[in-house]
Amino acid sequence: ADRIVAAQVAEHVPIPAGAGKIVFAVDFDEADPRALVDAVDPFLVSEHLSWGALADRQLNDLLPLRLDGAALALLCERVDRVQARIQRRLLLENVSTYVRFRADTMSEAEFLAELARRTGCGILLDVNNLYVNQHNHGEDARAAIAALPIGSVAEIHLAGHLETPLALVDHHGAAVAEPVWDLYRAALQCFGRVPSLVEWDADLPPLDGLLAEAAKAEAIACDYPPPPAAAAQVAAVAPRALVADTALAELQQRFGAALFDRRQEATLQPLLAEGGAGRLALYRGNLSAGWERALGEAYPVLRQLVGEEFFAGLVRAYGKAAPSQDPDLAGFGAQFAGFLDGFAPAAPYPYLPDVARLEWMVHRAHLAPDAPPLGLDALAAMTPERLDAARFILHPSVALVDSRWAVAALWQAHQPGGPALPTRVDAPCTVLVVRRGWRVEVVELDAPEAAALEQLAAGASFGEAVDALLAAAPADAPAPDIGAMLRSWFERGVVSAVAVGGPSRTTDA
Repeated sequence: ADRIVAAQVAEHVPIPAGAGKIVFAVDFDEADPRALVDAVDPFLVSEHLSWGALADRQLNDLLPLRLDGAALALLCERVDRVQARIQRRLLLENVSTYVRFRADTMSEAEFLAELARRTGCGILLDVNNLYVNQHNHGEDARAAIAALPIGSVAEIHLAGHLETPLALVDHHGAAVAEPVWDLYRAALQCFGRVPSLVEWDADLPPLDGLLAEAAKAEAIACDYPPPPAAAAQVAAVAPRALVADTALAELQQRFGAALFDRRQEATLQPLLAEGGAGRLALYRGNLSAGWERALGEAYPVLRQLVGEEFFAGLVRAYGKAAPSQDPDLAGFGAQFAGFLDGFAPAAPYPYLPDVARLEWMVHRAHLAPDAPPLGLDALAAMTPERLDAARFILHPSVALVDSRWAVAALWQAHQPGGPALPTRVDAPCTVLVVRRGWRVEVVELDAPEAAALEQLAAGASFGEAVDALLAAAPADAPAPDIGAMLRSWFERGVVSAVAVGGPSRTTDA
């Protein structure tokens, strides 16, 4: 769904795009950056100079690199592969960090400069991150700007930061600080009027406040000349010989272990530069905050049902029991319902796992690929025999949830303007989840309609679905209105295509 939105936005305005966790984990079979680039056609493609995964889990954060020759060689090989695949110049962005390593042999700016020289990649210069690192590590932000090759910086980011007792944190939740504006001017002086972006995605102010920040950046940039032209295409390069660096892998393994278990910090502390040990808490906080944000967005009803304190504890327990396997935190909650089945503190509320199952289907529906709506007139020209044999292709967002609990009523009661809570929760139901446009609907089905949709979802023909519907209809009830049911499906966007041409069913006379 994010790709669909990006592609639609790109039809109206040029946009940059993040390549998405591809520098340190290049697996084109699982996540091909070329597909994203081709779909969106961004004018710039970037990624962060960081790492965020171990062999058995995703950490879903921008974690600090060891800045030395071995890490540089690894990054050069990865950047070469990505640029060759996407046929674009990739920009690497400097990140804010809270620790450095004793084994570092160069500054981040020196690392980026050498990476750009060896691979031809560009640099996305985040001047707020420069300022944060200047404060956190005693580094010289202006010297870092001066160390970058002229023509290498193709984009600049600005943002607000947060002062904490441990360090400055790049949190994108405040106005750009004046010292950061000064660094912006220094960067424009060196690299010209490159595209600039003000990042503000937490604690959002009124729109006028956002527009004022953007207008200030634009007004400052107007005082500087445009940059020299940079190549958009990257020539193919011969693969670099890469020697595995077990020390780097061991460092990252220790770092990840310390995030999950505070007792493991002792094995990492000797590898950190002075002052870094106490700041691991910031990364640990990022990890749990990311979990809570992701699960809170996927399971808002469950969060309301159990309360903030219980939900926070539940999130931490789940995160440690089922570490993230997806670079995108939107996939983090896939096993949450199963985890709840065996979570003893939730046992007094046996309906919670099924509420979670329904909410996960709603979450997946939001993210499902789009499909053009199909009108009921698609059936108008069909003979009864062809309609009988036709197979309805359901919209990618469609899901059916069976539960012995009143999960649909519970979900509806927690929506804005929804009905009152059900008087009893031990009422079985089957629920249809479907997205039309950008709106997801949750619809409780009667038994006959549920039986028909279950058949269609399994690949049965429309005739077989009607048979299932009639078999599930109570004998003492009026005959189901199949026409009304069809209209409802097409109006809700349940059916995205109709496959015709197969043989009709035969029945015994």
